[in-house]
This record gives sequence, structure tokens and C-alpha cells, in this order.
Amino acid sequence: MIITAADMANMEKLERVQFATTLPGPKPICLVGTRSLAGVTNLAPFSSITHLGSYPLLIGMVTRPDVVERNTLQNILDTKSWTLNHVTSQTVEQAHQCSARYPTDVSEFDATGLTELSHEGVIAPFVKECPIRYALSLADIIDIPANGTKLIIGEVQLADIPDDSYAADGTISISEHDSLASTALDTYFTISEHARLPYAKAP
Repeated sequence: MIITAADMANMEKLERVQFATTLPGPKPICLVGTRSLAGVTNLAPFSSITHLGSYPLLIGMVTRPDVVERNTLQNILDTKSWTLNHVTSQTVEQAHQCSARYPTDVSEFDATGLTELSHEGVIAPFVKECPIRYALSLADIIDIPANGTKLIIGEVQLADIPDDSYAADGTISISEHDSLASTALDTYFTISEHARLPYAKAP
């Protein structure tokens, strides 16, 4: 089956979104925790998350065009603080519900029954039910003129992970703690380790 750019342009909106977000394959799915200047907490699921560098430790995520109210983006702009919380099979339904468009004064924690967790010095809330979670501070926002999206770049300030998930070489056992991946707007995948290979060197 060959799908051309013209075919993509002629797709119905939802079909095009599903196609575009499935094409790259499964991606990490996290709940982004933020807090407004008024103190209202917000949660939103994001799968456009990627590592950008290790020193400093930078993480990037892409937000959709801000042609409508985007509470997550506005809260990050206002407070320079947010958290990323790995979604698991125990939290996936609540995380999915967080994608609903709630009023600005309604917290997704209250709407979905998830529990706020705080760490000293971090403005944004963590999700207690997510075993792997970390806090970021705003490093940069890069506009992407091609489609009006923004790349939000954060520097990791604190990581809160289970004691038994961290190996001496720095590896975090995400599959053992049930972190999920996702494609499209509605499909979630479990993660299992297939292989771990030695550092590649040319002969």
C-alpha cells in the first residue's frame, strides 16, 4: 500500500492524526504535571517526549499549536516548572481521561482521582501513582514555523524513581515498573526488554 502526500492531505482530520501519530511507532507516554499561577494543578498526557542531551540533562516535548487555550503550555510559560510521570497499566485509563478538555479551574487530579505528590523546591505536582517521575525547569522554547507547534526544552532538576529500578551503570528499569508507550490518540503498549547489546565499536 502506497500512501502519498496527496493522499494524506485528503484524509479526514482524525484519520490523518491517527496515521501521523502511529507512523513513527510507539513512543513514551507521560502525564505532564503543571500548576497555574492561581495554584490550580493540571495533568495532560504527552507522547512527544525525547532525550536531547545528558549534560545538562535535557528533555524535549512538542506541544500543539496554541490557537486555542493550552493550559499546560501556559503554566510552563508562567512557572517555568513541570513534571513528567510515566503512565502505567494501573494509571492508563485515568491518564487517557486527562486528555479531555476540562475548564481551567478544574484540576485533572480531582477529575480522575489521581493523587498529587510534592517535592520541596518543585512548583509543579508529581503523580503519586506513577512510579517513575521527574521534574524539569524551562530551558528554552523553540517555535516550529512549519506547523505552528513548539518544542519545549526542559532541564531535569530531580528524578524520583524506585530504589530497585536503578542500576550502577545508570540504567533505569522502565519495563519492570510497567511504563507504557503509545501511538495515535488512543492506543497503548506494554514495554518488554528484547536485548541489551554491548557498546558498538568499529573493528
